[in-house]
Amino acid sequence: MAVELKVPPLGESITEAVVGKWNKKKGEAVSADEPLVVLETDKVTIDVPAPAAGSIATIAFNEGDKVRVGDVLGTIEAGAGATATAPQTPAPAAAPAPAAAAAPAASSDARMTPTARKIAEENKVDVAQLKGSGTGGRITKEDVLGQLNRPAEAPAQRAPAPAPAPSGPRARADREERVKMTPLRRRVAERLIQAQSTAAILTTFNEVDMGAVMDLRKQYNEKFQAKHGIKLGFMSFFVRAAVEALKAFPQVNAEIDGDDVIFKHYYDIGVAVSGSRGLVVPVVRDADTLSLADLEKKIGDYGTRARNDKLTLAELQGGTFTISNGGIFGSMLSTPILNPPQTGILGMHNIVERPVARNGQVVIRPIMYLALSYDHRLIDGREAVQFLVRVKECIEDPTRLLLEI
Repeated sequence: MAVELKVPPLGESITEAVVGKWNKKKGEAVSADEPLVVLETDKVTIDVPAPAAGSIATIAFNEGDKVRVGDVLGTIEAGAGATATAPQTPAPAAAPAPAAAAAPAASSDARMTPTARKIAEENKVDVAQLKGSGTGGRITKEDVLGQLNRPAEAPAQRAPAPAPAPSGPRARADREERVKMTPLRRRVAERLIQAQSTAAILTTFNEVDMGAVMDLRKQYNEKFQAKHGIKLGFMSFFVRAAVEALKAFPQVNAEIDGDDVIFKHYYDIGVAVSGSRGLVVPVVRDADTLSLADLEKKIGDYGTRARNDKLTLAELQGGTFTISNGGIFGSMLSTPILNPPQTGILGMHNIVERPVARNGQVVIRPIMYLALSYDHRLIDGREAVQFLVRVKECIEDPTRLLLEI
């Protein structure tokens, strides 16, 4: 019995995907619930499991093909014995082929209709290449006309064959490679263009002395890890600092909806992490209610599952504010782009020891540059600068985070 393998519901507002990879080939055995094919959407990657045990009978879509919800990706021949028989069943059907091929060779004027013979003679058609479709293999008028039309169609069919054709008139096309954008990368590109064309993006910068946080981590990291089973990182401090700043400046946690402004009295912080197919932004819900340990566990879990393509669509949706840490890649300074419809995004960068003035003396301190990109339609420069100063104050004096002052 053949069981259909269909494209499952992909999530809210997602109707199509791209076939990323088949884990099995036609004829191979599969077990129930075994991941058979990977579907890539513009937000997540989904494994489609086998609905039954058996063997792959058909594959309807190849890697790179677009599919929609409900499309049949292929079929599975259910049952343990399907593996042994499914790939071999077509073989006996090929045996009669030589007999069929002999029909044209046996064709002659005696097996042609008068009209077919006349047309063949006038157009010098090689009768030996004709296959009769009439009774007893007799060659008909339609068979001859079909042969006459075939040469005109052949060039059109062969035209798309050369691979370099899509590259266009590029001088060094022989040393270039053309690949299709993944749905995730295409969606990222669309959202970046959307952000730049619909929002008045401005960026303000500041620097923060990381010495106090680094000393705190050095002093308590071992005890923290022993108690909570995870290292104390920098991101949890910045999430807490951002929440404190968002409470003080609610415009940065708001959203423009037509002529209205929606102020959000909750703090769902998106944390940009690198996945196997690009940057994704899972959301830490109600970050204001989580401890530093809870934040570290949640962010660490998101990072691991992003690399393994295990994040769910729900974990990537929503978010009132985003934090991006380009410093882990060595970035010194950047201007992050908004994640619509959010009105603010905080960019962290690498920590570098720099000479700074403290109490009239030049000292070496671990300094990080911070960047806040914001929508100037809603947030004025004064609020943006003060927001960043608030983050700076919380990081340079971490006790503020504990006392919430």
